[in-house]
Amino acid sequence: MNPSFLWWLSCQAYKNKIPIIPRLLKTLNFLFFHAVLPYQAEIERDIDLQHYGLGIVIHPNVKIGHRVKIYHGVTLATETWIGSQYKIYIGDDVLIGSGVAVVGRGDCDLNIGDRAVVGANAVVTHDVNEGEIVVGVPARPIQKRS
Repeated sequence: MNPSFLWWLSCQAYKNKIPIIPRLLKTLNFLFFHAVLPYQAEIERDIDLQHYGLGIVIHPNVKIGHRVKIYHGVTLATETWIGSQYKIYIGDDVLIGSGVAVVGRGDCDLNIGDRAVVGANAVVTHDVNEGEIVVGVPARPIQKRS
């Protein structure tokens, strides 16, 4: 069983207004993988949750692009209510290391650009530009990917 696939299925069921299935799949992901993966999030089929997605917590106001790799213990949170216009946007081909916390403010979007890398245990509170590698608390760019 794969948490990425269960999460994608729950999001598809929610989007297609199929009752009960989204909550059931979210509960299975929590019971088996200790991951909070909301069906209200917008994700692509090719998302890759490493280490079975153990301990990942995601806010429903998140949109994740293609081929994103997320390691265990990651938190993607925003200080706003479910359904708010403000979101966290993760671009395509992004790598998010283990233990990362991405915290969006409640009054604006937070963007992580395409091909960005967020190093393990970093705390991201501001936008990360396309191709940037960020590390530390708070996350700071150390170089640009070519």
